[in-house]
Amino acid sequence: MLISRQKRAGARLFTVSVTVVAAVLALGACESGGDAESPKRGAAPGPSVVAPGRPGEPARTLSAEDAAAERADDSPNAADFTYAQMMIEHHTQALTMTELARKQAGSEKVKRLADRIAAAQKPEIGAMRGWLDSHGGAKKQDGHQHGAMPGMATEKQLGDLRGARGKAFDALFLKLMITHHDGAVTMATEALTDGNNIAVEEMATDVIAQQTAEIGRMRSMTP
Repeated sequence: MLISRQKRAGARLFTVSVTVVAAVLALGACESGGDAESPKRGAAPGPSVVAPGRPGEPARTLSAEDAAAERADDSPNAADFTYAQMMIEHHTQALTMTELARKQAGSEKVKRLADRIAAAQKPEIGAMRGWLDSHGGAKKQDGHQHGAMPGMATEKQLGDLRGARGKAFDALFLKLMITHHDGAVTMATEALTDGNNIAVEEMATDVIAQQTAEIGRMRSMTP
């Protein structure tokens, strides 16, 4: 779940490494009097770059050309677009359920939980819509069906939730929302596996972390 944070940290370390190596090379040139005609035998042409390794792996020294070649291409693929489009709809249903909780829940804990879910998912919808707009994929996919998304409540279940009050509402809300969150985590995990865009990866990682924590909280509230 910390993949994106590790990548961002690695990118920062990579930049610092390049800067340090360049400074050291420049200093060495000054101290040697800039004698460019007598390089050390066997030295590789061009500056070298220290590339941080993945967690648990040592750093590597690369030529500038090799470092540029290893730069990741995070062009969005079909999985990235599908995730953003589907998760907008998934979150929208969650907001429908949280709105009902404000009026019909019997427990203040359930109402506060619903408020936290809404406060988190509204900005996420905005971020995903913004990402789609900036990447030319804002149009909904043709033939997409709500039932294809894991965790989505059926129309009957939503009807039952609309008709419930008090403790009955609380129990049904928690049951449906746990399932809903489980589905979101499944979708986000698939996006991490199949997608290619770093921004989508970050959004999916946040969904996994946040909704996994909320699942645990809801299970502890279930009678």
